[in-house]
Amino acid sequence: MTSFQGGELGQHDGYGPADTERWADEAPKRPGRTAFQRDRARVLHSSALRRLAAKTQIVRAGSGDFPRTRLTHSLECAQIGRELGAALGCDPDLVDAACLAHDIGHPPFGHNGEIALAALAGQGGSLECGGFEGNAQSLRLLTRLEPKVPGAGLNLTRATLDAALKYPWVGSKGKFGAYESDRPVFDWARSGTPDGRRCLEAQVMDWADDVAYSVHDVEDGLHAGLVTLAALSSPAERSVIAELALSAYCDPQWGATTAELETVLAEFLALPFWQFSFDGGFTALVAVKNLTSELVGRLCQAAERATLEVNAAQVRGSTSPARLARYAADLVVPRRQLLECALLKAVALQYVMRRAGAAEQQAGEREVIAELALAIYEGAPATLDPILHPSWEAPGPAAAAEAGRRRVVIDQVASLTDRSAIVWHHRLCS
Repeated sequence: MTSFQGGELGQHDGYGPADTERWADEAPKRPGRTAFQRDRARVLHSSALRRLAAKTQIVRAGSGDFPRTRLTHSLECAQIGRELGAALGCDPDLVDAACLAHDIGHPPFGHNGEIALAALAGQGGSLECGGFEGNAQSLRLLTRLEPKVPGAGLNLTRATLDAALKYPWVGSKGKFGAYESDRPVFDWARSGTPDGRRCLEAQVMDWADDVAYSVHDVEDGLHAGLVTLAALSSPAERSVIAELALSAYCDPQWGATTAELETVLAEFLALPFWQFSFDGGFTALVAVKNLTSELVGRLCQAAERATLEVNAAQVRGSTSPARLARYAADLVVPRRQLLECALLKAVALQYVMRRAGAAEQQAGEREVIAELALAIYEGAPATLDPILHPSWEAPGPAAAAEAGRRRVVIDQVASLTDRSAIVWHHRLCS
C-alpha cells in the first residue's frame, strides 16, 4: 500500500499523499495523469458498470426504449456530481468516479432485487451470511470482485473509495456501506477519517444521486403517461403526494408537516417551467427537457450557493484551486430544496412505482431471485461463473467456509442483469 509520485498525484492541493494511496502496490502509467483520472477510467471501463445497462432503475430494463436504466442513471448522476463538486473545489474526476460507482453493486430488478437478496442473506434467511445491501455490494465489487488487480478489485485510491461510501459504517441490516467480511479494506479506506462522517465528495455524490433520480424518474413517468400534470393540479392528489413525501422521504429532523409540504408542492408546481401540457409532440418534449434542466439546476445551484456561503471565509482565504475538499467542509442543502426533492420522489412513488400491476410484477421478481439463489447454491460450483470458483473452494474453518460460500452465491446473483436472471432461472429452476 503506497502512494506514487508523478502520474499518481491528486489534481488539487486539497488532496494529500494518503488520499492517492492504493490498497495494492502499483506503478504509475502515463506521466501527468492524476490518480483520480485513473480511478474514473477504471470504473468507466469495468464490466460491472456495463452490466448496469440491463438493470432496472425504476421501470424494468428492456421494457421500453426511453426509461432510464441503472447505467444511464449513473452517467447522469456523474455529470451532475462532477459539475457540483468542481464548483465547490472537489477534484471533478474523483467525484465523477464515485458517482459512476455508487450503484455498481446493485442487483437485478432494482431495489426490489435488493429486498429479495437482503431477505435471503440476512438473519434467519436461507443463505444467511451477513445480509445484503447494494452499497456494501458496491464496495465489495470495487475492492474484490471486479477483475483488474488480483486481490484488490479495481484497486482505487483511498479518497475515491471513501467518496463512494454513502453509508460509512459496517453492518448487516438496514443501510450500511460494508459487510463484516470486507472490514479490512473498509477500515483502510476510512483510515484517518472522522467516525461515521462522510467526506464532502461522498455528500456531493449522494445529493447528485438524489437530484438525478428524483428529477428523471418524474421525466420517465411523464413519457410513460403514468405522471400527468393535470393530476398534480388537483389539491386532493397533492395531499396524497405530501403525505407520501413526509412518511417515506422526509427526515424527522427537518420538522416538516403535511400541510407545509402541500404548500411547498403548490408553490413548486406554480413555477413557470411546469406550465405545459404533455402530448408526446415535439413542443411537449422540449418542455419536458426544459423542466428537467430547470429542476436539476435549481436543486444543485441552491446547494452550491449555500455551501459556499457557509464556508465563505475559508473560500476567500484559499490560495489554491482546492477551495473545499475531503473533510474541509460539509455540503449544505437548503431545507426548501430538500423538501422539493422529497416531493419529486413521492410523485414517482405514487404514480410509477405503485402503478397498476407493479406489486404483482415485483412479487414475481423476488420469487425469481429466491428460487434462483437456492438453485445456484445447491448446484455450486458448477452453477457459478468460473471467476467465482476459487472463492467457493477457499479453505477455512467449517462455519466460515459455509458463510463464505453463501456470500459467493449472493455475489453471483447480484452480478446478473434483469434479463440474465430470468434466463438463469428458466435454465436452473424449470
